[in-house]
Amino acid sequence: MSKAVVTAGNTKVPETDAGYANARLRGMRSRLLPHAFYERLIETPDVAQVVKDLMETEYGPDLEGKLVHGFTAEVIDEALKDNMIRAYRKVLTFVHPQARKLLSTLLGRWDVFNIKTILRGAHNHVPFDEMKTSFFPAGYLDEDELEALARFDDVRAVVDTMAMWGLVYAVPLRRAYPSYAKDNDLAPLELALDLQYAEWASSRLVGEAIDVEVSRRILGMQIDTANLVMAFRLLKADVESSKAERYFLEGGRTIRKSLFLELARLSDVDEVLDRLKRTPYTEALDEAALRYLENASIPVFERALEELLMRTALVAGVRDPHGVGVAISYLYGKQNEITNLRIIVKGKTVGMPADRVREELILV
Repeated sequence: MSKAVVTAGNTKVPETDAGYANARLRGMRSRLLPHAFYERLIETPDVAQVVKDLMETEYGPDLEGKLVHGFTAEVIDEALKDNMIRAYRKVLTFVHPQARKLLSTLLGRWDVFNIKTILRGAHNHVPFDEMKTSFFPAGYLDEDELEALARFDDVRAVVDTMAMWGLVYAVPLRRAYPSYAKDNDLAPLELALDLQYAEWASSRLVGEAIDVEVSRRILGMQIDTANLVMAFRLLKADVESSKAERYFLEGGRTIRKSLFLELARLSDVDEVLDRLKRTPYTEALDEAALRYLENASIPVFERALEELLMRTALVAGVRDPHGVGVAISYLYGKQNEITNLRIIVKGKTVGMPADRVREELILV
C-alpha cells in the first residue's frame, strides 16, 4: 500500500497458536463494560463522578495520565482514544499472520477517516493542535505520520507528501485534485479515498477460507452501508441518475451497481425503502423510517445501518468461533464501548437529559 503500510503490515510478531490468541481475545471481550455500568454512569451527578467510576476500570491508567490537564471532555476523550488504539495494536501483536492481514485490512478504514480529517483541516486551515485530537491511528498510518501530514496548511502539499511516501491513496487523490482546485470542493478528494479503499480492501479479502469469508462479510456490509447512505444523499440532493454511477463503491455484499443506479433513479425515500424490501437491511431501515418522519434527517438511516453493521460484527465470533471472527467481535465491541462512553461524557458536559443520553447510546 505504501512505505508506511508495508512497514506496519509486516511488523514482526511472534507466531502464535490461534487457540491461544482466541482465548486472550475472549478474555479481553469479557472485560468490556456491561450495560449496567453505562446506566450507572448516566445516573452520576457530574463528569467528575464519571471519571471516578472509570478510574476503577481498565481506563484508569489512561485517565490518570491525562487528567493532569483538567477534567474536560476533551481530555477524557483523549484518554479513551489512547486506550482504544493501544487495545487495537495489542491484538495485532498476538494474532496469527493471516488474521493480522485480514484485521489490518478492515482497520484500514481508519486511514481513510484520518486522511479525510487532514484534508478537511488543510482546506479549512484548522490549527494543528485542534486537528490532531481527531485522529484515530488504528490503521496503517501511525500517529507520527498523521501529525506530519497535518502540519501542512495546504491540500496540495498533503497530497504531494503522500505521493512522496508512496501511499496508495496518493494516485487517486492526484487525479481528483484538479476538480478540487477548480471548484474548491473536497467532495472529489473524499470520493477518491472511498473508492480506493473499497478497491484495495476487496483485493486483499480473496479466497474461500472461513476467516476470509467472515472478513469479507464485514467489509461488504461496510461498503453496502456507504452506498446506501450515498443513495439517500443523492435523493435529497436531486442528482441526475446519469451522474450517480461515479459515487458507487465496488465490493458490497448486497448493493450491486444495478441496484444502486435503480435507487438513484427513484424520487423519494418511501420508494427507496420499498425497493430495499427483502434485503438484509429492511428491518433496520424500516425502524429508522419512523425517526425520519420526525425531522426528515438522512443521518437516521446512516446510524441504523452502522448499528446493524456493529451487531453483525459482534456476532462474528459466533459464526467463526475458532478464527478471525473472535478478533473482529472484540475490535468492534471495543469501538462500540468507546463510542458509548464518549456519548455519556459529552452528555454530562453539556447537561443533556438522561433519557436523551440513553437514546444516543448504541447498546448491542
